[in-house]
Amino acid sequence: MQQTDKQETDNRQPRWSSRSLGTRFGHNIFHALIHLGGRRLGYFALHWVVLYYVLCRPSIRRRSYDYLRHRFPNQSRLSRYVNCYRMFLEMGHVLVDRAILGIMGPENMEFTIHGRQELLDLVANGRGFIMLMSHVGCWQVAVSALNFLKIPVNLLLEQAEGNIDRHYFEYAGVTCPIRIIDPGSYLGGTLQMLDVLKKGEVVCMMGDRVFGSEKSCLQVDFLGENASFPYSAFKIASAAGAPIVVFFSYKTGYDSYALKVSKIIQVPEDLGRSGESFRPYVTQFVNELELYIRGYPYQFFNFYNMWQ
Repeated sequence: MQQTDKQETDNRQPRWSSRSLGTRFGHNIFHALIHLGGRRLGYFALHWVVLYYVLCRPSIRRRSYDYLRHRFPNQSRLSRYVNCYRMFLEMGHVLVDRAILGIMGPENMEFTIHGRQELLDLVANGRGFIMLMSHVGCWQVAVSALNFLKIPVNLLLEQAEGNIDRHYFEYAGVTCPIRIIDPGSYLGGTLQMLDVLKKGEVVCMMGDRVFGSEKSCLQVDFLGENASFPYSAFKIASAAGAPIVVFFSYKTGYDSYALKVSKIIQVPEDLGRSGESFRPYVTQFVNELELYIRGYPYQFFNFYNMWQ
């Protein structure tokens, strides 16, 4: 049994992918169920789909192992299966909720924002800021709830070619309410981000995945072992003189989410290009992320080996 565990753990994904699982037909079935029976029917079907992936798709199951062995270091083999199931189920809830947000509208979901006034104060200063998020909770719910800021919101977003997964606004068939910046564009979209920050707008980025070269990341202790985290957001914040808002979402109930300003990080201007200059600020973000995971261990959805 120990040998099998080791083989499963060693067979790891070298890089993350934004491409969704499943087929277009399978996704359409879920969309039809949501139209017919709303969240309740979608959640009911989800239990069986998750059970299939956990029991019958070991290659998919293994994607959760690196995180689970760091978050639950003393788990038994049975506990690992249970933790994997709970994690995949939470991910499924997020995907169903995202579809409901687009298909049935935001009135079918409750939002609580902790730190609203802090965000409004930043807007009142007339300077842009970076909203640094992570693959926790439902980041699309977080982005959709930012309209109270009354300023343009820009999102750095990579979409894998051939991806069949939809964003919440695509379900509703409306124009994207946020501006998308492609990290695959010239200089990774840095010039665009600097420009909109200078205009006093918001840039939303993920702080837990590396785009492009590993040279743009630092090794920071995360759940007991060094993991790779990008410092690009902090370099842009330093160049633009913009604060970084660590912003997380988490599911709090059957149809409710909370959005929280976890920390505001002030990065000194003109720190240069050396990654080591940004280590103290990256570490602050990682510490906030670890605190989140301690409280919501099944709402972290980075299915690849960050510690490789």
